Order: sequence, then structure tokens, then C-alpha cells
Amino acid sequence: MQFLMDNLFFIIVIANILLSLIIIFRERKQTAQTWSWLLVLMFIPVLGFILYIFFGRGISKDKIFDLKMQAKIGMNAEIERERNSLLRGLYPHPPTGEVESKQLIYMLTIFGSSLYTTKNEIKLYMDGREKFDGLIEDIRAAKDHIHMEYYIYRGDTLGIELRNELIAAAKRGVSIKLLLDAWGSTQVNMKFFEDLKKAGGEVAFFFPLFVPYLNPRINYRNHRKIVVIDGAVGYTGGFNVGDEYLGNVKKFGYWRDNHLRIHGEAVYSLQNRFLMDWNSQHTDELSYDEKYFPPIRATGNKAVQVVTSGPDSEHEQIKMTYLKMISIAKKEILIQTPYYIPDESIHEALKLALLSGVKVRIQIPNKPDHILVYWATYSFAAELLEYGAIIETYEKGFMHAKTMIIDSGIVSVGSANIDVRSFRLDFEVNTIIYDQEFSKQVRTAFYEDAQVSERLTEEKYLNRGIIIKLKEGLARLISPLL
Repeated sequence: MQFLMDNLFFIIVIANILLSLIIIFRERKQTAQTWSWLLVLMFIPVLGFILYIFFGRGISKDKIFDLKMQAKIGMNAEIERERNSLLRGLYPHPPTGEVESKQLIYMLTIFGSSLYTTKNEIKLYMDGREKFDGLIEDIRAAKDHIHMEYYIYRGDTLGIELRNELIAAAKRGVSIKLLLDAWGSTQVNMKFFEDLKKAGGEVAFFFPLFVPYLNPRINYRNHRKIVVIDGAVGYTGGFNVGDEYLGNVKKFGYWRDNHLRIHGEAVYSLQNRFLMDWNSQHTDELSYDEKYFPPIRATGNKAVQVVTSGPDSEHEQIKMTYLKMISIAKKEILIQTPYYIPDESIHEALKLALLSGVKVRIQIPNKPDHILVYWATYSFAAELLEYGAIIETYEKGFMHAKTMIIDSGIVSVGSANIDVRSFRLDFEVNTIIYDQEFSKQVRTAFYEDAQVSERLTEEKYLNRGIIIKLKEGLARLISPLL
């Protein structure tokens, strides 16, 4: 014991060197992230070690999802048929106006295993109360099952309201399965859902915490928002469950977000994703059942692909989707995101688009929900000003929408921010809609938001105070870890 105390400094140094070598070996593909962790270990050796254990360890090699499960659930056959058609040159031609969509469809189908569907009705929700009113109406009409997955679920007024609707549905015989991220939903527990469970509902937490707020996999969060009702109606987008999403929290004011209600074949993809996520947390896995994938009588004609990604994926599918959308844009790229902390590929792609004459317009919040994330966002977005981008801060409340629109022909709405966390660390889901009419609807909403936004100019940015500059410098330094 005395020997350990006498040589504690050298033991810490050796442990730091060994851990540094491990990090270099494990993270050699992520240069910026590697250097960030090495700096943490250098300046705060003991605490840095603890931080790395909880926030730095990768899980890409863990068998979180049994990828063969897709075959059991019944999606592989449809995807394989689409792949064969695309490989034979039979490309779909959705109504995207002047935007050429076939390369994006090909990429998502061949390499992203994303089912391309054309018979969908889509409703866009931009207001939280309207979204949850619509969801509650569908819950009350449910006949067989409700599958629900959220990152944040709070035990506040909205959380209680939604829980009670699920209890009522369970009592009339509807099967309820609720999956919540353990880190994002720390404000609720099994006791909160006790009556739902008594009524027959099932509740599970993704990567449950063995000690409150502590988990070696805490850095990897299920950020998806998915609801599937009777296998025919789906909800997905940016709204979580909490009073702030209704605009009822003074700190944020009005909550501006985008969420989709889908009735049609694309719901099969949302169902498949939910079942895989649910099975990842259970040894008693759900398998294919016709009731989960019923025939859907939808009258819509919207072409849709649902794309998912996570730290268990070999490729960063959603980042690749954003990159491809940026590359095929010819006139205009419109982006709404609460966090703009891109990796080099996205940042350079937007610069290249601007230098090529493509108009780029980005809307970000005017206030932080996470202070360092906000200042990193402000800094990275402002860097695009010198290339001709239009950067706006949303002033009516809090901008939480995760939207990309290109040339009024293709639009992405989902859970993924434009940041390293969404690309590499979180489990995300985005919906790509190939439809000029719907894209114009989302574009119109974007420009209405511009009317209540303030334009950031180069002059204003250059005149920012020294404190803001220090905040930005610190935030950018650790941005690969945010």
C-alpha cells in the first residue's frame, strides 16, 4: 500500500500513457475525436480516465442488434427486390421537379437497406399541441397495438396526459409497448408507469442505468422518436414528450419543431425499426407477425424512404444522406437545426455548394439549451458567412426542427441534428420525402420562420465580445466530444 502511495504519480502517468495508446488504436479513424480525448487525458489525467470510461468507449463492435432480425421481421425480401430493380437500371421517378433523385434513392436502398415506398399520406406538424392532439386521436382509435419510442419522456402535464391515454387504450385490449431512452427519460421510472403495466402495457428503457445517471454506455443515446399504431399509422420527427415541447416552459418560449404523421407503406420501415430497437433490450424477442405489417389502404402518393443510423452501424447513413443531398442541390439548400457542429465533410460540402453558386440558408436558435453546444453552433455557422451563406437566429422561441430542403424537391425531416453526436454516437431516424408539393409546403414554413428570425451579419459577428470569443474557442476545441 505504501509503495502505491509513494509511486502514485508514476502509476497515473503510466496508466495515462496506456490509455492514450488504447484510444489511438480504437479511434484511429476519428482524428479530431482522438486528439480531443488525448488533450482531456493530458490536462485532467484522473478525471479524464473516468470521463473516457463513461463517454469515450465505442460500441460499434458490440452486437447490439442482430442484423439478421430484419429477415425475421419481414423487410429483407422487399428491400432485395428493390435492389435488384435498381441494379437492372429500373430507377423510380418521383415528382421532385428539377431535382435528380435517383442517385440518392440508389444509395439509400443499396447501401442503407432503406425501403423505397410511394403510397403514403403525410401530414406535417410544426406545433407541439397540434402534434400531440393528432397522436392522442390516433391512440383513441387504435384497435390492435401501439408501439412508442421516445428519447425524452417527462413526468409533467403532457407526460401524464399521454400516459393516461395509453392506460385507457391498454384497458380496452390494445397491446402497448413503450421504449424510452434511459438517459433522456431520467425524470420517469417504472413507478410512474405502474398503472400502465397493471393494465397490460409493457415499458422498457434503452441502455438502462445501473446507477442513476451512470452507465458506461451513457454516451450512446436512443434519440429516435417513433410511434406506430396498428402497423398503418406512424409518427416521427423532432418532438419529445414534455411540457417544453408545447411551448409551456418560459426558458424556451414557443417550441418550433417538425414532426410527421405518415399513413402508408413507409410505416413498415418505422415498425421494423421499432421492433429491432425493442428486441435489442429483450431476450424474449418479437418475431414477424402479420398484424405488425398489415395491408395498408392509403390514398396518398408521396414517395418516402426512412433512413436510420447509430453507433452500431458500419456507415454513417444519415450523414451520408445529408452529404448526398448537399451535392445534388443546384439552386438552394435550406437547413433548420438546433445544433450545427458538423464534421469536416459536411462543413466543406456546404462551402463547396456556396462557392458553386448554390444558395445556403441556415436557421439556428437564438438561445441555448446546452451552453457549449450553442456557442459551437454559433461559431461554425458564422464561418459560412464569408462564403455567402445566410445565417438566421430564430427569435420567436426555440428552434428544434431538424430539416433539410433542396431545390423544393426533396426534404429530410427527422431526429438527427447536424453534429458529430447525431452522426456517430446517437441512434437516429430521418424521413426523406421525394415530392415537390410537400417540399414546397416545408419551404413555405421555413420562409415564414425567417420572418421571425434575425439575420446574422459578418459585421455583427466580428463585433462580438471577448467573452463570447472565449466561449466559442472552448466549445470548438471540445466540439468532437459534444
